[in-house]
Amino acid sequence: MSSCHPQPTVLLGVTGCIAAYKACELVRILQKQDVQVKVVMTPAGAEFVTPATFRALTRQEVALAPIDDPHAPIHHISLAQEASVFVIAPATANTINKLAAGIADNLLTTTALATEAPLLIAPAMNVHMWRDENTQLSLAQLRERGAQIIEPEEGYLACGEIGEGRLAPVEEIAAAVLAELNRSQDLTGRKLLVTAGPTREYLDPARFLSNASSGITGYTIAEEAARRGAQVTLISGPTTLPDPFGCTTIRVTSAQQMLEQAQEAFTAHGGLDAAIFTAAVGDYRPEQAQQQKMKKAATGSATELQLVANPDILATLAANKGSAYIVGFAAETQDIIAEARKKLHQKQADLIVANDISDPSIGFASAHNCWHLVTAEHTESTGLLPKKALARLLVDRIVKEIQ
Repeated sequence: MSSCHPQPTVLLGVTGCIAAYKACELVRILQKQDVQVKVVMTPAGAEFVTPATFRALTRQEVALAPIDDPHAPIHHISLAQEASVFVIAPATANTINKLAAGIADNLLTTTALATEAPLLIAPAMNVHMWRDENTQLSLAQLRERGAQIIEPEEGYLACGEIGEGRLAPVEEIAAAVLAELNRSQDLTGRKLLVTAGPTREYLDPARFLSNASSGITGYTIAEEAARRGAQVTLISGPTTLPDPFGCTTIRVTSAQQMLEQAQEAFTAHGGLDAAIFTAAVGDYRPEQAQQQKMKKAATGSATELQLVANPDILATLAANKGSAYIVGFAAETQDIIAEARKKLHQKQADLIVANDISDPSIGFASAHNCWHLVTAEHTESTGLLPKKALARLLVDRIVKEIQ
């Protein structure tokens, strides 16, 4: 690990499994990379390796009891905030199912629920427990929420059976932890802008023009970048989502308001390193919004609305982007790649992320999507992935471009 950054802290969770002894070697490998390790154990984990062992290895107190010294910081909160990465190795079926269900009945699961740090899970269990439908469903839910599962090996198990469920090699777990630590710092000092959600253009005090964007994609990207050290400004249209962790969130309503805030973000604090335009900005607004509620026309008659074009936020800002890396989004219903490539050139973006909104199972308000990443040189399709995984993939791409 680079010495120019503060020493990172890995929180190591140890659960009740015979493989718990291997966590001692994991501590040693991480310490050799100048990583501080703190250990939190379940009561069952402490039956296999004593807290005294980890205390001697880490030179840190081992977190075990949920009841803290009343004069000390709240233990699960202080641990959750201090962790750069939280790895649970070994993770039993019991703990995995609790994490998926949001159960917090010991210090380890309570801390996992409280932390904003990346979560890595290295399962270890009997082959039949591993294959059980409940376990696999819990693992799928955790992956969807952004947890990284370090898959177990197939081999001879402590119970005498042979099959999947053997803890992954300690070196593999350590490599995953170190990669996540590097990722958690790879945008330190960088400034990013993200736009998200729909815009609203009011016709009168009761009615507006808008679209079905939920804002999930933009919020997820903003939070992923912030977790990796970026200074993120999120400009959001109206959504029901809470402000994402670690971001400066600016709420707007109309396309004009979003443009003004984005222009300010572009020029503030010495400019941006990257801007990601995920917002579904309305193309038109009424030429004149009515101050009073419009009354319904007589039955069978038509009402005319005079609309004018909204500013093109992506094209306006990309025209003066300087060194900033520009990512635009294209929600299309046909000719997805061709339309994205056209948008790439017309709006002077560096990358267009396109998706097919004619498929009702993905896109707006969904936890999954399938993206096509279009640049001047090539096109790459992601396949169907959780939006958290897509956000990580996109931020990985941006990191490579701006380094």
